[in-house]
Amino acid sequence: MANRAHLDFSEYLPYLINRVGSALVVDFVGSTLARHRLSIAMWRVLAVLSSDGGQRQIDVAAKTSIDVSTLSRVVTRLIRMGLVTRTRSATNSREVVVRLTAKGRSIVDRLIPNAIAAERGAIAGVPAKDLAVLRRSLRRMYANLTGSRRS
Repeated sequence: MANRAHLDFSEYLPYLINRVGSALVVDFVGSTLARHRLSIAMWRVLAVLSSDGGQRQIDVAAKTSIDVSTLSRVVTRLIRMGLVTRTRSATNSREVVVRLTAKGRSIVDRLIPNAIAAERGAIAGVPAKDLAVLRRSLRRMYANLTGSRRS
């Protein structure tokens, strides 16, 4: 029999990354986001705006890894919920800036401890030095895949 390609799926990095990410999302959505009627994409937008302040929608798309057309729909839903605003940029009329509202800030402030707890549960027992290597390695892999220098 000719040599055939072999893939040990249990050691395949894309599978392992997806498996961890999926488990985190299922847990966080079920334990926290669902009661606020938020999706994981909505949470990512709110978290980025909370961390980085108001910003151009295109920058939010890049930071959340949500494609621009999907992000537009997510932002529209968040506007309807009263959690964000979207206004034309003062410097470029083709650009829009998205910002948290007071209500959005309040919800994010309540959700952040749950997000931190979810992360802590996932990383329990993993040594700090291994986590530092993991974070650095994941950033490098993302940069490799996207061609970006900063990730």
